[in-house]
Amino acid sequence: MTQIHTGLPAGMTVEPVAGHIGADISGVDLSGPLDEATVAGIWAAVLAYQVVFFRGQSLDHAGQVAFARRFGELISRPRPQGGDGFDEFPQVWTISPEADLDAYGLDHEALYRARRVSAIAGWHTDLSTAVNPPAASVLRADQVPSFGGDTQWTSLTAAYAGLSGPIQKLADGLTAEHTFFAGYQMMPADPADAGILAMVNRDPQAAVHPVVRVHPETGQRVLFVNPARTHRIIGMEPPQSRRLLDLFFEQVTRAEYTVRFRWEPGSVAFWDNRATAHLGPGDAGPSGEPRVMHRVSVLGDIPAGPGGFVSQVITGRPLAALPG
Repeated sequence: MTQIHTGLPAGMTVEPVAGHIGADISGVDLSGPLDEATVAGIWAAVLAYQVVFFRGQSLDHAGQVAFARRFGELISRPRPQGGDGFDEFPQVWTISPEADLDAYGLDHEALYRARRVSAIAGWHTDLSTAVNPPAASVLRADQVPSFGGDTQWTSLTAAYAGLSGPIQKLADGLTAEHTFFAGYQMMPADPADAGILAMVNRDPQAAVHPVVRVHPETGQRVLFVNPARTHRIIGMEPPQSRRLLDLFFEQVTRAEYTVRFRWEPGSVAFWDNRATAHLGPGDAGPSGEPRVMHRVSVLGDIPAGPGGFVSQVITGRPLAALPG
C-alpha cells in the first residue's frame, strides 16, 4: 500500500485499508504537540479517505479535546452526562451502557437497537437532525470487550458515484427531512420509551437537507441520507418517498462502500461527518465486559446542494461552538 501523497512529516505513514474508505495512520503521537505539517497531513488523509484510524494512543479527555480543536471549533455533547470529569469537558460524550445507566437508569443504545424498524436502521450521520451537522468527529476507545463492539463506516461519496446517471440527476434536485426517530418505532406506552421521548421532545431538532450535498472542501457530491434520521423526501407522497428512500438506504449501506474497524484500548477514529455514515453493530462481546468510548465533534457548516438549495431549520437551534 502507498501513502496518499508525498511530503508527509517524517515517520508518518498513511495506508488505505478498504477499497473506497478508510486508512491507517501511524507514526503520530496524538497526545504530544503536533506541528502544522502533521495537522495538515492528517486532515488531508481525512478528506481523502473519509475515516482514518490511529492505534496505541494515550489520550485522556484533555488530550482528545486539544487534538480535535486543531481542526475547528468544538460543540457540546448531545445529551447531559455527569461525573467522571464531564463538567470540566462538556465537549466529551461518553458512549457506554454504564454511563447511560448512571445518568438515566437505562441503556439508551440497547433500547434504540430494539426499536429499529429494519436491519440497517442504525446507520447514521452524527446529528444530521441539526441544520449544521458536525464537520468531523474524533472517537477514542477507553475500554473494549475481548471481541465484538466494532464500528463500521460507509462512504456517501462512493454511494452517490455508484448510482446510475438518471438516479443521480433525480437525487440532485431532492430535499429530505431529518428527524431523530426516523428509523425507530418508539412505544409511548412503555415507560422507558416515554422517558426518552420526553427528553428528546424538550428540545426537538429537525432540518431539511439536500439529498445530495456538495462537499465544501473536496467538491464531491455526497448522497446525504441515512436510515436512522432521514424521515421523508419533501414534496412526495409517503409511498413514493419510502420507495425512493429504501433505494438510497440500500445504496449507502452496500458492503463494498464500507470499512469495519476493530477497536483496541487507545485506538482513535477520526472521520469526515459530511461524507460518511456509521454503525455500531451492537455485538459488544461477552456479558459484563465494558465498552467505553469517548467522542468529540467539530462544528460543521450548513449543507448546500448542487442546485444551490441550502439546508433549513424545521425546529431547534443550530449547533454552536463552545467557548475556549
